[in-house]
Amino acid sequence: MRVDELAPSPGSNKAKKRVGRGIGGKGGKTAGAGTKGQRARGRGKVNRGFEGGQTALKQRVPKLKGFNNPFRVEYSPVNLDQVAALGLDAVDPDVLVTHGLVRKGTLVKILARGEITAAIHVTAHKVSKSAGAAITDAGGSVTLLPLPFKQGRPPVQGNQFANR
Repeated sequence: MRVDELAPSPGSNKAKKRVGRGIGGKGGKTAGAGTKGQRARGRGKVNRGFEGGQTALKQRVPKLKGFNNPFRVEYSPVNLDQVAALGLDAVDPDVLVTHGLVRKGTLVKILARGEITAAIHVTAHKVSKSAGAAITDAGGSVTLLPLPFKQGRPPVQGNQFANR
């Protein structure tokens, strides 16, 4: 066997399809690129992240400003010493609003700073473990209110990337 007799196995190499040789040829005219449109012209490719001329997402997102989680649930904290200072036997978010401890429409979480001696019935959206234990040890009770939205997450309002 000589070098000029070397050849690949039959069928192992396939000839490249010749396209774009005029309308008479098999791969002619549109040459497999379809008809019209951006992908039929030139290279037919766009840069990664290109959105057709619309300002790209990477440019719409603020730079170096941190991240605002749209699903964050914020609570207004109220401590046991504040609840005890009210001198009431039942405390709920409406009572806390009337006494100026929280704003209207906010979710309330009871925290364990301070001590409580009187039996107080507390109604809130969330209570820390140690605060709940302190209230029940003093002879009171804790009732948890349901969150005003499904599955503990506030509803997403509109497009979070709009107007940036």
